[in-house]
Amino acid sequence: MRETDRLRFVGSATRRIARGLDLDEIVLGLCRASVPTFSDAILVYLRHPLPIGDEQPVNPWVLKLRRTDRIPEELAFGNARGAVDHSGPVLPLLASAVPLVEVRGNGPLAEVLRGVRPIFAESQVSKAALRELTSAAALPEGRRAILAPLRGRRRVIGAAVFLRRPDRASFDQEDLQVAAQLATHSALGVDKAVLYGREASIADELQRTMLPDDLPQPTGVRLASRYLPAAQSARVGGDWYDAIPLPGSRVALVVGDVMGHSTTSAAIMGQLRTTVQTLAGLDLPPQEVLHHLDEQAQRLGTDRMATCVYAVYDPVAHRITAANAGHPPPVLLHSDGSTELVDLPPNAPIGVGGVDFETVELDAPAGATLVLYTDGLVESRSRDVWTGVEHLREKLATISQLTRPDAALPLEPMCDEILDIVGPGDRDDDIALLAARFEGIAPEAVAFRRLDPRAESVREARRMVRESLERWELEEIEDAVELLISEVVTNAVRYAERPVTVRLLRTDVLRCEVGDDVPQLPRLRQAGPADEGGRGLYLVQRLARQWGATRLSTGKLVWFEVAPGLPEKA
Repeated sequence: MRETDRLRFVGSATRRIARGLDLDEIVLGLCRASVPTFSDAILVYLRHPLPIGDEQPVNPWVLKLRRTDRIPEELAFGNARGAVDHSGPVLPLLASAVPLVEVRGNGPLAEVLRGVRPIFAESQVSKAALRELTSAAALPEGRRAILAPLRGRRRVIGAAVFLRRPDRASFDQEDLQVAAQLATHSALGVDKAVLYGREASIADELQRTMLPDDLPQPTGVRLASRYLPAAQSARVGGDWYDAIPLPGSRVALVVGDVMGHSTTSAAIMGQLRTTVQTLAGLDLPPQEVLHHLDEQAQRLGTDRMATCVYAVYDPVAHRITAANAGHPPPVLLHSDGSTELVDLPPNAPIGVGGVDFETVELDAPAGATLVLYTDGLVESRSRDVWTGVEHLREKLATISQLTRPDAALPLEPMCDEILDIVGPGDRDDDIALLAARFEGIAPEAVAFRRLDPRAESVREARRMVRESLERWELEEIEDAVELLISEVVTNAVRYAERPVTVRLLRTDVLRCEVGDDVPQLPRLRQAGPADEGGRGLYLVQRLARQWGATRLSTGKLVWFEVAPGLPEKA
């Protein structure tokens, strides 16, 4: 190979190797660059497992055969049948390469790897090193094999073996320099791929922990969600979604978008999401949630901008209360296939400061689906937000035609269909998508009563339970529910100054809610032998399917659920 050809080959080969991003692409680039221009066959070994950064490698060394490649047989032997095999020991050596090789600390292979420089397989040490990598009986003679250690930034991470057939000119001294160049660029590429893989794994883990593992399944609404990063090179961003159960069987639906596609954006998103969850737990109205979120964003920095939609769905009232902070408007898909934009005042984004957010209340009919999303779904280089929103509405109308008129497409396939509006290569931003199908709770499945804060109200609460459960044909759980409602209402009327509310909701379970004006939440505590009270919550915990207490702006709400047909907890 002439000097100019050699330089041209090295430049082309190193560019091909450098194009790879992951481990397999780097190794494939080395193999395809080497065969058949530089060698007729190649074996590539890498440490197993590969150390990352400053990690100490596992001892003893283990090399794993990552890939072999060789010249195609029709080029090596010609197309004629019965052609003579001139490959000598090359092909048998490839076939007998050992998948995993333990490198002995004082062995010839370890000695060659410590030397770092490529060598011919013509000395006793190099032949013994090559024999450790393969169980072949015959090895290439003379300068028909080069064993090249792969040294990364900190240590040797593998080895490459370049092989030539007997009918081809053997390697020369200049070829050792070529092998050194190929080995160096490949090793640095492997280091890069390993570090990139670790960063991608960290980014994935960061994004995963910032978003809900699973969506809750609150009463009266079904939920589904999707998240897509902007690209493989920008796997974290500021888009998020959430669904937060609220007192009174309500649920808060949240979608937000922090500016940027970096770990900083993801970290700010995590702080804002935590703030929203905390504010939701205080049962604040949507405009107050956005107001406090705006204050939190300003505390995080002067350039911490975000958009957000916060909506609260009440399955009993079949209503939505929502506020918007500079976010694209949600789309409501009705059961008849028609769509409408939820008319929310756009307001200013989170982080601007001094914004008076407005709240809108609207109907949420049973069977309708609310679609909340970030602008990555509807905006790109080729279309503006409002064109994308209209495209989304058309897509939802098309989706509604995929099923019978009296049925709706399940939410999970619907989310996949919605994402189809983003064409290949048309995505410039993260996408967060949250779909909520409203089922509601029918009026006949709700019983409600206000009770005066006096002891006689406990008897009235038990009567309400008996009448409601008889109407709903749930007499099998009547005794348990009466006992539990007595305990909870007794605690409420003992300390309340204003009327106590009792509400029963019948869905797949029976949910009982007792509200009062006392902000202190009940806690399980160990009652002493002489104490008259303190045992009621233990009964609730034992007999109820689940229970909880939530602080409201006007007091608190204690609730429990009992599932008909299920045995009592032991």
